[in-house]
Amino acid sequence: MMTTILLTAPVAVPVLAGCGYAAFGWRRGTAWLAPAAAAGVLAAALCLAVLAADRPRTGLGGLLRADALTALMLLVIGAVALLAMLASPSYLAAERAAGHATPADTRRYGLLTQGFIASMALAVLASSLGVLWVAVEATTIVTAFLVGHRRTRNAVEAAWKYVVICSAGIALALLGIVLLHFAARHAHVPSSGALDWARLTAHAASLDPDVTRIAVALLILGFGAKAGLAPLHAWLPDAHGQAPAPVSALMSGVLLSVALYAVLRVKVIADVALGTGFARTLLLILALASVAVAAALLLAQRDLKRMLAYSSIEHMGLLALGTAIGTRLAMAAVLLHILGHGLAKAVSFLAAGRVQQSLGTSRIDAVRALGGRAPVLSFFLGAGLLALLGFPPFTLFATEVAMVRAGFATGLGWAVTAALVLTLVVMAAVSARMAGMLLGSRPDAPGAAALPATGPAAPGPATPRPATTGLRPPRLLTAAMGAGLAACAFIGVTAWPLRPLLDAATEIVTGVSG
Repeated sequence: MMTTILLTAPVAVPVLAGCGYAAFGWRRGTAWLAPAAAAGVLAAALCLAVLAADRPRTGLGGLLRADALTALMLLVIGAVALLAMLASPSYLAAERAAGHATPADTRRYGLLTQGFIASMALAVLASSLGVLWVAVEATTIVTAFLVGHRRTRNAVEAAWKYVVICSAGIALALLGIVLLHFAARHAHVPSSGALDWARLTAHAASLDPDVTRIAVALLILGFGAKAGLAPLHAWLPDAHGQAPAPVSALMSGVLLSVALYAVLRVKVIADVALGTGFARTLLLILALASVAVAAALLLAQRDLKRMLAYSSIEHMGLLALGTAIGTRLAMAAVLLHILGHGLAKAVSFLAAGRVQQSLGTSRIDAVRALGGRAPVLSFFLGAGLLALLGFPPFTLFATEVAMVRAGFATGLGWAVTAALVLTLVVMAAVSARMAGMLLGSRPDAPGAAALPATGPAAPGPATPRPATTGLRPPRLLTAAMGAGLAACAFIGVTAWPLRPLLDAATEIVTGVSG
């Protein structure tokens, strides 16, 4: 009974919070529902991490299944969701003060964000590939409305691009599921378990190799589109650039990783059915193409949120590279990288959202001398970007070093070297933009962005406000960014709290168990 409650809680708690917003709207008395629901998801994930580290747990008649990999992904979802939901009240308050959101918009935001979190939790808890597909498709539907939250022309265009490209990718994945089901049935897998992860893995050696090869290619390309991997990556910068900052944090920090989680599950089956070569080759192509696209486009990037979005494409490429390498060291680095990237990207997007709301723009050339004007916000934005670039002591430094070591040890030094060169290009491009934003001279030209008023104008002559007033983050937002950054640094120094869970999850994705 307790196991069933823990398995259903990550989905049920956000659904209940969403119902609360649907009934009462987003107001002072209900604003706590979203952080409380995210904290509930995180608490359930911690409990499942203890229970599922030794063996998988099932519930609801086998519909839900949690193993160590599931628990680790739920930790990522809960942690990033908590940061994003803690930042949401101040974000929505600023949007309403600026006239960009109505009470109906905030009600819809509360309902949709909770549906988004519940869908991602269901995706990683699903024991069936079919249920996972439904959950991933649900995230597309829900987040499309969140991307178009402001209902401007650019926001609506980004939402449609997101729906069209991701739906195309998900359609490819659906075709792959149909073919994999066909192969499973011909391998005499019972119909009730023909899409079950555990049964597919157990019978993978008897699957028809030709059909399975086509199915795996479609599944990796389809879920890879949702993960932001090239060539179906074009939706990502537009969607992340137009979505509310807390939603961008969820999409970049969690949604992409949930799609990559599906790729990890498929790779386990593919390695048994086809050998390691097929999935490795496909993932290497997608990985290097993604990092190359991100590096090329970051060189000319002029928008802060889009710069962070292209950084997500780069990191998804690095994760695909680590998955292609496939050794225990590489896969442990991939799983830890997912958590570190989620935390660092959440902090960066929340800081970027505050900058955008305060200055009325996310243009990089309009953000200058931030270190002197708003030192607290400047610190979090700069530290978040440094974490994403892989500087110590943050998690991504340790994980990227581990991937490089694993790549050379496996004979994939050429691929790792190519990725390192492209990563240096990314580092140079982002560092140049970061130096101008944090240390550059303040723009005084006629086109420079001015701070908008955050409330009703008082009668009489306008009184100039200090430039730091609108840029100073609220206390709750500061606490959220501080917690995310501290966790990212702590895990980068020592991963001992996650060691048993990480070891168990690594065994699953390397095909040793599970």
